[in-house]
Amino acid sequence: MTDKNLKILCDIATQAHSRIKQDFEEIDPIVGVSQKMRESGIAADVMTIDCLRSGKRIILILHDQQPDIISYQFTFKTQDPAEQFEDVPLAELSTDKLYDWMKDYFSNAPHVKH
Repeated sequence: MTDKNLKILCDIATQAHSRIKQDFEEIDPIVGVSQKMRESGIAADVMTIDCLRSGKRIILILHDQQPDIISYQFTFKTQDPAEQFEDVPLAELSTDKLYDWMKDYFSNAPHVKH
């Protein structure tokens, strides 16, 4: 895994996270990055975005074998992820897209905070 791609993903998540916190009081996502899969022999880095209020989680995985592809899954913090993940090219994962994912998946209220 190139550190460059992980940095790109972190920058996208930071920007989307800031916008979510501004726009939605009820969504207070927690973003984490882990390289623990490497300790198990899996060449990948993982980002989790959790919504503590709803218990929902978005998982994003950067695999060394496919450095320009993000595997992702919408799941719950208390459940193991399913085996099947969706893929999106890193170049297509914009701040707007990640913001929309968080807004749509985590939000129970459709209103924007003013």
